[in-house]
Amino acid sequence: MSKHQLDYLDELEAEAIYILREVAGQFERPALLFSGGKDSITLVRLAEKAFRPGKFPFPLVHIDTGHNFVETIEYRDAMVKRLGEKLIIGHVQDSIDQGKVVEQKGEKKKKKKKKKL
Repeated sequence: MSKHQLDYLDELEAEAIYILREVAGQFERPALLFSGGKDSITLVRLAEKAFRPGKFPFPLVHIDTGHNFVETIEYRDAMVKRLGEKLIIGHVQDSIDQGKVVEQKGEKKKKKKKKKL
């Protein structure tokens, strides 16, 4: 990797850290959505760089759809424990059970016609 590419990646990282700090400073109740996937793991790492050695000024929030791999949930829990950060878990099924959302059944998506080349 060339020096230019490393410098560019460093700039992107610095900008992401700046944005995390600005959000924490500008909003009353920010949160970081955390699915346990590669993108949210990257954001958690950026939050570590932005706020360590202190605690995150926001909780991690995971919306559990009920369609997660067991390994993903295990990794999420281990990561949160290692970090010592607050995790809020919302369950889609709870919202369905409470009537807050309605599960749509039998609805078909409109198919786009494919053009032949």
